Amino acid sequence: MANELNELTDYVNEDGRDVNVIEKQIPVKVGWGSTLFEVLLWVCGIIPGLIFLFMKIKAQKYFDQLQQKIQHNASQIDNYLEQRVQVLQNVVGLVERSIDLDKDVMKSVAAFRGGIHPTEENRNQLASQLESAIGSINVAFERYPDLKAHATIADAMRKNDYLQREITAAREVYNDTVLRWNQDIFAWPTKKIVAARRGYTTRIPFSVSKAVKEQARQKFF
Repeated sequence: MANELNELTDYVNEDGRDVNVIEKQIPVKVGWGSTLFEVLLWVCGIIPGLIFLFMKIKAQKYFDQLQQKIQHNASQIDNYLEQRVQVLQNVVGLVERSIDLDKDVMKSVAAFRGGIHPTEENRNQLASQLESAIGSINVAFERYPDLKAHATIADAMRKNDYLQREITAAREVYNDTVLRWNQDIFAWPTKKIVAARRGYTTRIPFSVSKAVKEQARQKFF
């Protein structure tokens, strides 16, 4: 039998293919077969029916705990974002005294001064805005060598790099938990039936903005 995918003869897209996270939540649905399955368990006797009932209760408890874990993972990202905003505000205050900083950067930072309030819908957008503001400061940092000699600014930039790594790690943990949720809600019979009855949908993992993707394609050296 030939290989379904043959790297020697099958078509290869030499231009490559970019990938994107699809912003779509898929609801969990079950058909009449699942209802028939539950009815048959009770027809077979009270014990099979009770066993499956306890299994569903256990599955519901599992989903409740998993939702709390997703919230916890998201909160960790938000905490790091908040810390990064504080670092950004401190850097802007110091840099502004040394050079005439881009007014758009100042507007971006001012928008964060009232505090950030991430939600599942706007978390990616806030992170993108923060990346844009920090990118502008990095440009100024490279353009004016004297800034690098400023110990406080240099220390703040190091903290920014550290927080970015922590945010990346936290996003990986968040995405792993979201992946587990998205897989488990379709695990038939117990979990899928419970998920469908509760109206659960898939969750959307973290994704980077178009601007960040374009920056990643630029030449750095």
